[in-house]
Formats: sequence, C-alpha cells, structure tokens
Amino acid sequence: MIFGKHINRYYLRYAPLLLLGAIALILVDYFQLIIPNLYGMLIDGINKGSVMYRGSLVPFDTAFLLDKICLPIIGIVVVMVIGRFLWRICFFGSAIRVETNIRIEMFAHCKDLSRDYYQVNKVGNLMSLFTNDLDTIQECFGDGLLMFFDALFLGVLGFWNMWKMDVGMTLLTLIPLGLILIVGTLMGKAMMKQWEVRQQAFSNLSDFAQESFSGFAVVKAFVKELKQLFAFRKLNVENEDANIKYTKISTLMHVLIVTLVETVICVILGYGGYLVYKGVFSAGRLVEYIGYFSSVVWPVMAVSMLIEKSARGKASMKRVSELLEAEITVHDEEGAEDIGRIRGKIEFRDLTFRYPDGEFNALENVSFTINPGESVGIVGKTGAGKTTLVDLILRMYNVPDGTLFIDDRDVNSVTIRSVREGCAYVPQDNFLFSDTIENNINFAYDDPDLEAVRNAAVLSDVDDNIEEFKDKYGTILGERGVTVSGGQKQRISIARALMKNAPILILDDSVSAVDTDTEKVILRNLANSRRGKTTILIAHRISTIKGLDKIVFVEDGRVTAVGSHDELLVSCPEYAKMVELQRLEEEAGK
Repeated sequence: MIFGKHINRYYLRYAPLLLLGAIALILVDYFQLIIPNLYGMLIDGINKGSVMYRGSLVPFDTAFLLDKICLPIIGIVVVMVIGRFLWRICFFGSAIRVETNIRIEMFAHCKDLSRDYYQVNKVGNLMSLFTNDLDTIQECFGDGLLMFFDALFLGVLGFWNMWKMDVGMTLLTLIPLGLILIVGTLMGKAMMKQWEVRQQAFSNLSDFAQESFSGFAVVKAFVKELKQLFAFRKLNVENEDANIKYTKISTLMHVLIVTLVETVICVILGYGGYLVYKGVFSAGRLVEYIGYFSSVVWPVMAVSMLIEKSARGKASMKRVSELLEAEITVHDEEGAEDIGRIRGKIEFRDLTFRYPDGEFNALENVSFTINPGESVGIVGKTGAGKTTLVDLILRMYNVPDGTLFIDDRDVNSVTIRSVREGCAYVPQDNFLFSDTIENNINFAYDDPDLEAVRNAAVLSDVDDNIEEFKDKYGTILGERGVTVSGGQKQRISIARALMKNAPILILDDSVSAVDTDTEKVILRNLANSRRGKTTILIAHRISTIKGLDKIVFVEDGRVTAVGSHDELLVSCPEYAKMVELQRLEEEAGK
C-alpha cells in the first residue's frame, strides 16, 4: 500500500468499493482454507478406510467421497472464481480510477504553473511522471491493497489453523518467517533509493529522446547523427545500469525469501514426518497441515512483495508530489476582480523587472503609455527586452504593484484570466497543435465557424495557401505544425489571433518569415480590421512598424524613445542608425 498527502483521500472516496473487495477476498480466503481439510480426509480415508468427520468415525466410501469431498470442492471453486473476479474488479478498478484522478490533478496543476517552472523542468521528465511513475502508483495501490488484505486475513486464518493442529511445529515455522520480514524491511529501503535513481535515469532518457525527435532537422543539417547516437547510448547505458542494480536488489531479496520459505517446508516435512512416525499425526493431518502452510506462504511472500511495491510506490509518489506541490508563482492576488470589457489602454510606470532566476534586471525604469486603439511598434536589438514587455502585459510573470496598468487599473488588482481574455497573442515560436488548420485558427472558441475561420485566414493572407491543400481547412498539421512552411505557420498563428478579435492584439516578431509583399498585405489588413483596437507589433524590420501610430525603442532593458517614425529619426540616434543600416542592407541585397 501507499500513503501520502495526495493519495490518502482516495481510500475514503472509494471506501465502499474497497470494502466490497475486502469482503470478497475474505470469503475466498475462508473457503480456500477448507480445501486442506478435505485433502486430509481424502488421504486418511484412502489409508484407513474410515474418516473422522465432525467428531465421529465414519466409513470412507463412494457416497462419502462424492457428498463430503467432491461436491464441496466444486462449490468452493465456484465461490472462489466469483470472489476473485469481484475483488479484482474492486481493487484494480479503484487503482485505475486513482491513477486517472491523479493524472487529471497533475495536468490541472501543470496548466497553472508559471513559465519559469517549465524553463527548469523539461518535457521528457514531466512525461515520465505522467506515464512511468503513475503506472507504478496505480500498481502499488491495487496490488498493495490485495497483498495487505490477503496477507492479513489468509495469513491469520492459516496460522490459526496450523496453531490448532500443532503449536510446537507452528512456533518453529515462525522463526524463518520472522527473518523474511526483517530481510524485506531492510532491503525495501535500499530498493526505494535505487528506484528513485532508476526513475530519474528513465526521465533523462525520455527527455533526450523527446528533444532529439523535435530537433532531428537540425541534427541532420549539422550532420551530428553520430554525436546524438553516442549521447543517447550513454543515457541508455545509465538507464540500463540503474535497472540492473534495482533488479539485483529485488532478485536478491526474492532469493533470500524463497530460501527461507523452503527452509520452513523442510522443518515441516522433517518434524511432521517424525510426528507421523510417532503416531501423533496421521498422514492426512500432515497433508492438511502442509496445505495450511502453503496457504500461508503466499501471504508471507505478499508481505515481501508489498515492501518492494511500497518502496517503488513511495519513490514515484514522491516525484509526483513534487510536481503537485510546485508553487504557482503567478496567481491572482486576494481581492482581484474581473476587469470587464477592456478598452485597450496600457501604461508602464517606472517598471523594473528581473526574471525569477535572473542575475540582472531585464527591464529597468520603463515608462510609456499605449492609448486605446493605437497601433504601436516595439523595436530594438536582440535581447533588449521587447518580448519581456509583452509577457508582462499577459501576466506571464509577476510585476511590482503600481508599475503596470490596464485601462488605468493596476494589473495586480484584476484577475489574470480577465486580462488574458482581453488579449490575443502571436508568440515568437508560432506554436501550432497537431490538429486541423480549422481547429488551430478557431482555437479561442468551442463551436466551429468555418466562415469566420476563412475570413481570419484571408486577413492573414494564408487562405490561398490553405485552399491549395488537398483537405483545405481540414488538413491535419504535424506536431508543432511541421507540415507547413515557416511563413504559413506564422500566418496561421496570426489568423488564430485575429479570430479572437480581442481588444488588445500582440504580435511578437510575427511577420519575420514572410516576404515584404505579404507583409504589406497583412499590415494593411490589420490596419483596416483592427481600427479602434489596440495592436502591438514587435519587429526587427523597420518596414514592419514605420507606419504605426507610435514606436517604442528599447535598448538594454530601457525604453529610450517613444514617438512616430519621423519623430524617432530626429530624437533617437540609435533608431536612426538602425533605419540607415537596414536601408543599406536592402540596397546591397538588390
């Protein structure tokens, strides 16, 4: 069995089902222990011609064999088949439900975790929690309950019957059985530690494989297949070594337990045979005693297996608990309210920001205002802090109170959900889901609306490309949109954002992969369709933002200039230099 903060409540939730399973298991155990007595009567009847039955000596004939031995065994078999089916459904069914519930709980927590968590914890490691570790927890929950109740009831009933038959021989059997418990307990601790090592090795291997599959195009382009193969082989060997070490400990414990069990059987056969020789026991009673002990062997083995499974389950539960207890660093403050319908005003007031794991400020003393309905460009060198600005608007990270305002309300005083509901976002990586193009564009809504999807695609100048596909808007995209070109991926991402028709639209370097003519079409459509709504474009090309209402120039985490294109040419030397450099690059490229 396995216990912990995140699993204890399931014992109460599924208590009726578990109780039914325990009752079925007790009935099976009870009827199972009748069989040795029937075997004993059979042996004595064959040897002596008579049987002691309910305190009376009765002749052993065909009628007795059929009525008192064969028919009861048939009835016991029927009860055991039904009972075993029932407790399997109850125990293992509950374990599957527990696994499902914990997986849902994990995913629900993951969706609320902040971006900085995923910068530290890789996808492969997280996937191993959702698969390998949860499988271990499910197995430990179901098998653990079975082993616990079986060891408790079958073991106690079996020992009681053995005790009634011969106290001395039963006491002798307890010595090796006690050693089994000691061995299991000590080795269980070692197994738990090694299981943690094994799971981490599997996580590392899974993470490397996932990352390699996503980046094989880069691997092939740089002809580094052999390097990746050796790196994978190293991780695979580490995973193999961890598994072998765990298997060695597990096998050693199993061998020791089997040896001790066989020792007990030797004791019973030796001492029991002596009792038969002396006439204290009949051959039938010795067979009956061995039958009881055989029933007890499984509970004893179950205890050792329970120790092993508990060790594995605790290690996996510890890893899962670390995820479930990971702090949600970006959350609504107490008393936060929905902002309602956003008009689109955004104001930074002397904002200074440093990433949670940063060594220096990513933004420093940032102050500027975006008025409702304005189209604003943000430009600057790579790493200047442009993306950080829009991440803060979307509340991907915490900001100090009184430094960022949406519609004149401190962003910390309103709910994160309501702020994000009022924004549409096109990220740098243009992430697309492995789904149809229609569903990708219609992602903000639950109900399909092909006409609206097509209109959004027209605005992003990707409709013609989609119509060329065999299945048109029903085309299934590959993982992360790999089946379309970079420019098509960008325009589908823009269409998805336009489909939302939010008061604030943020495009983070979202037209960099299209040619200048396509860029002009998209910008013209944005100007027409977004009239009266706030639009923020991050760009490296001056041509992308020169016609916007306002341009924000960012340099080394500081906003050094704000104004129109013409105003910045005069007031900001760095901006003017960037414009001139890009003009020279364009002329050189002609």
